[in-house]
Amino acid sequence: MSDANTDETNDYLEIDIVSDVVCPWCVIGFKQLEKALHQTGIPAVLKWHPFELNPQMGEDGENLREHLAGKYGTTPEQSVKARENLTALGADLGFTFNYSEDSRMVNTFRAHQLLHWAVPLGKEHPLKMALFEAYFGRGENVNDPDVLVSVAESVGLDPVEARAVLEDGRFADKVREEQAFWTSNGIQGVPAIIFDRRHLITGAQGVDNYVAILRQLEGGLAG
Repeated sequence: MSDANTDETNDYLEIDIVSDVVCPWCVIGFKQLEKALHQTGIPAVLKWHPFELNPQMGEDGENLREHLAGKYGTTPEQSVKARENLTALGADLGFTFNYSEDSRMVNTFRAHQLLHWAVPLGKEHPLKMALFEAYFGRGENVNDPDVLVSVAESVGLDPVEARAVLEDGRFADKVREEQAFWTSNGIQGVPAIIFDRRHLITGAQGVDNYVAILRQLEGGLAG
């Protein structure tokens, strides 16, 4: 699997993933897809795209359990079961979810701006993975500029420039434009995975289903 900035796209399957860094099913779906790619050996160019689950979320965020109860009517029992299910699914895929009573839902607009900045630097994918790990694995606030700068630095990005990107908001309009593009094209939930710019698959479909999809598309690759 490769980042999108390669000149050999004719030999790769293009995969676009619309997602949010606080979306647990985006992690599960990606990890399932990643496993399927390893199983099939099909080379792929991966590009992440921004989506905000809660664009109106305030600076302080909300307790995750309270947020889910208010937004979806999730009961405490359902919340516990969902967290246990996600934790088990993640463990099977090599990803650790560390939920707690203090877990919070936060605004992710700053995180998406940082990801946009990382694209031409070849760091979008490792930054996305590091943000997933920071939020779900360590319970960090990925709306906090200090946290975001630290995560950026951990994948080899310049922390001084990362902070400048967040402070001046130079990519804010670009991120809004890209979000609008996807929502205007019918993306209302994530993960949304587009294969070869033509085939849209929504939700986490499971390793076997992704393997079947990849096999169907394999014949269209050049080389």
